[in-house]
Amino acid sequence: GNNRMELNYFRDRLFDLLNDSEGMGIADLNADERNSLLTVRTENGNVFEIICRQAAGKEDGWTTAN
Repeated sequence: GNNRMELNYFRDRLFDLLNDSEGMGIADLNADERNSLLTVRTENGNVFEIICRQAAGKEDGWTTAN
């Protein structure tokens, strides 16, 4: 449905942000679209996974921490 398209859009924009970021020391970036997963390898050899998923049922409980 529409949520899937929004999720893909969000993931793609997040990929672009990370790809263009200066000073984060990112050596490699990989997008696994089937699992909505971004894998980041830093210049010092750490590997991180970012999972992009719709936060179902959490829309109403959103609070802003001040």
